Amino acid sequence: MFKKKVIIPTFAVIILVVGSSFKSDFFEIAKQIEIFTTLFKELNMNYVDETNPAELMDTAIKNMLNDLDPYTKFLNEQDVEAYKINNAGEYSGIGSTVRSFKDKLVIIEPYKGYPADKAGLKAGDEIIKIGDVNVSDFDDNASELLKGANNTAVEVTYKRQGEVKTTRITRGAVEVDAVPFYKMIDDKTGYIVLAKFNAKASSQTKAALIDLQGKGAQSIILDLRGNPGGLLSEAIEVTNLFIDKGELIVTTKSKVKKFNREYKTKNKPVDTEIPLVILVNGSSASASEIVSGGLQDLDRAVIMGARSFGKGLVQRPLRLTYGTQLKVTISRYFTPSGRCIQSLDYWNRDENNKAVRNTTFNEFKTRNGRKVEDGGGVLPEIEIEAVQANPLTTALLNNNVIFDYATDYYYKNQLSDINNFKFTTADFQDFKTFVAQSGFSFETKTEKAIKEAMSNKEDAIFNSAVAQDFKTLLLDIEKSKIAALENHQKEIQSKLEDEIVKRYFYREGLYDYYLKNDDAILAATELLGNTKKYEEILK
Repeated sequence: MFKKKVIIPTFAVIILVVGSSFKSDFFEIAKQIEIFTTLFKELNMNYVDETNPAELMDTAIKNMLNDLDPYTKFLNEQDVEAYKINNAGEYSGIGSTVRSFKDKLVIIEPYKGYPADKAGLKAGDEIIKIGDVNVSDFDDNASELLKGANNTAVEVTYKRQGEVKTTRITRGAVEVDAVPFYKMIDDKTGYIVLAKFNAKASSQTKAALIDLQGKGAQSIILDLRGNPGGLLSEAIEVTNLFIDKGELIVTTKSKVKKFNREYKTKNKPVDTEIPLVILVNGSSASASEIVSGGLQDLDRAVIMGARSFGKGLVQRPLRLTYGTQLKVTISRYFTPSGRCIQSLDYWNRDENNKAVRNTTFNEFKTRNGRKVEDGGGVLPEIEIEAVQANPLTTALLNNNVIFDYATDYYYKNQLSDINNFKFTTADFQDFKTFVAQSGFSFETKTEKAIKEAMSNKEDAIFNSAVAQDFKTLLLDIEKSKIAALENHQKEIQSKLEDEIVKRYFYREGLYDYYLKNDDAILAATELLGNTKKYEEILK
């Protein structure tokens, strides 16, 4: 079995820097560190079988941090490098999104014109061997083996529709654009996709905005859907493109005084008057919410789509020893109106140890006196049905059912012109059959409650007849899930179309498709064409 070599330390000490509270807690911290290091030493010296100290320590650290929030993480040397690459927007590799499974790597999206695409790899291809290494024999994330210096080659063996193939990929420089697409929708409306807040975000957004204005844009749609966030500084800079210098955009509050800060715009804006619509959804988070929430509070943009994710926490990487880092949540951030849009309360957990979702919201006022709320992401002024997430669609995405159907569709249908693509009623019926045969299942709240009641075995209440009724009810619920696909056809079909269009025309083609078919873009374009309605919303 092939295993990555690890450096095995004799001792490992975790040093936690906790600011002003450190002095008062010094004895307790020192005591716990001493207990831990003593335990760690004795365990590795005396355990009956051979141990791997590096793996044990990695598990210990991750389990400790899991009790805090999902954003506070330990970064080993490889993680630190990946973190830098993600923020820089440049790296060397094969140019593809890859998902790691236990025994394979799946190509999710090859980038047009980059090494994986040039080598002929397609979305859905399952990489089973990299060089001489079987992915199933690799203990860690095998996608690390795809990385390497420019102009170095790697041979991969993969499965496509059951057939085993081999190709050689020559790695190259990959640029990750913050703005992968922008274009005029009509003769007056410009459209900009801002996909992430890396170091290129503000400069590329500014360049796109100026170029579109040069082409006649009199209004702008800024699409932040699916944008997970990134650099706080870039969020301020992007907001500054539409807001005067000196405006307060974000306030951060922490128990550590030096992290209590106010962030104001510092530069001359590009345009403070151009009508602006921002599109968000449940995957728009962090920096996306700083931009959308800030411009909403300042009555500078109309927000459309679906309620955003709700991440009101700020992280900072702190250097540790041996090139490692601790990415730690240091503060909460507040928009100009004073609201924190954090949705989940990680410091209060339910019986399953899951963070409690806020259900009680406080009311705040925008600059013009409009009502907005905290505690649950950024709520759009205009909600679009097809953009809203639901548990069924989310489960289909998370279980790769939509992805797998798109792969199946691609190899069964030829399509050379995006204008000829139409997902028909017959196609959706075919998808329903595909779901039924895929073994897909997800547990509803009702099912969970019934199963818990049955597992309690309260014999005095639930006799065999009642138990049988419960089982029948569970079977009926399972059957009704396929029927439920019809109820959410609009949202599900939107996701299916996204995935299918990317297979034929890459992401660039998907954005072109959006301009004529996406409900949110069509609604935003219509609103921007109605100046009176647009101004009424903001006032």
